[in-house]
Amino acid sequence: MQEVLNDLEESNATLVALTPQLQEHNVALIDKHALNFHLLSDPGNGYAAQLGLRFEVPDSVKEIYAAFGIDLPKYNGDDSWTLPVPARLVIDSDGIIRATDIDVDYTRRPEPHKTVSDVTALG
Repeated sequence: MQEVLNDLEESNATLVALTPQLQEHNVALIDKHALNFHLLSDPGNGYAAQLGLRFEVPDSVKEIYAAFGIDLPKYNGDDSWTLPVPARLVIDSDGIIRATDIDVDYTRRPEPHKTVSDVTALG
């Protein structure tokens, strides 16, 4: 999304990303990838749950994470073993969701330019 940030800003859009990670880990991620948009923490995936976009990580995947040294409870600050479903929402200035891209398969994500097109369509 960083690559289309200027295009979004030219359309007077604001890019915000939500993550269950603790703020300290967000700061490291922002620094590592030189992100120029807001990365907000959603503790316990509470907001994602309100949107119906939270799932519990299956035991088989927990084992894979452990094999790669990924300590989800450490990064997220809780033992829920939940993650958000990858989603992009385009919300207008009245707070109405105008476009969504949601897929439970995290490997299939919309191209960033699709989000720009969705924003531009709000015109």
